Amino acid sequence: MVMNGEKPGNGGTDGSGVGAPFRGPALGHEPAPVGLRERKKRLTYQAVSDAAVAMFLERGFDKVSVAEVAAAADISKPTLFRYFPAKEDLVLHRFADHEDEAARVVTARSPDETPLDALRRHFLDGLDRRDPVTGLCDAPQVLAFLRLLYGTPSLVARLHAYQSRSEAALARALGGGVPDKLAAGQIIAVLRILALENWRRIDAGESADRVYASAVQAAEEAFVQLRTGLEGRGRR
Repeated sequence: MVMNGEKPGNGGTDGSGVGAPFRGPALGHEPAPVGLRERKKRLTYQAVSDAAVAMFLERGFDKVSVAEVAAAADISKPTLFRYFPAKEDLVLHRFADHEDEAARVVTARSPDETPLDALRRHFLDGLDRRDPVTGLCDAPQVLAFLRLLYGTPSLVARLHAYQSRSEAALARALGGGVPDKLAAGQIIAVLRILALENWRRIDAGESADRVYASAVQAAEEAFVQLRTGLEGRGRR
């Protein structure tokens, strides 16, 4: 999956060298036409977040105050909080367009495709495209962003809220019942773990190309386990 119209593997950039690896609509999600006010609002979101992330990458998340971000973006602190309820959202709002991505994949699948098959196909396509969401991306901007994210405990904690909303959206797309909620919880957990394992290997110095084959194998095994359940793994 390519997230900003960038070519696979380059991670995207905002022109400042900071990069915006998780900004913009997800694959297969064309935004509806919006009015001038909404366009201005989105541009403000982008500009403020870009300013914030640049400062966080340079000095560290905990060493930059919200007041400094507001000053750099030329807005007041109260205005900033109207756009971003928490400091962590200055970074994590870039995931917002992906919160319901799994749900959209399920909803948009062909009639002859099961939800699990659609999600498997989508994740494998993401690996092939070096989508940052899969963890399989070694573009410098993406590496810097993910090191900021995973190296900041408050950001990791806030990320769980975004993932919980992904889980809830997927559960609704699957039907909304208790079995659907259980399935959604398992699926989102699998996607998170696969991405985190890919990221850890790349952060340790491996290239995305080197990790690709084993990432595909791990994904295939994970989806088999989702289909068969824990009992399908046999006794250990």
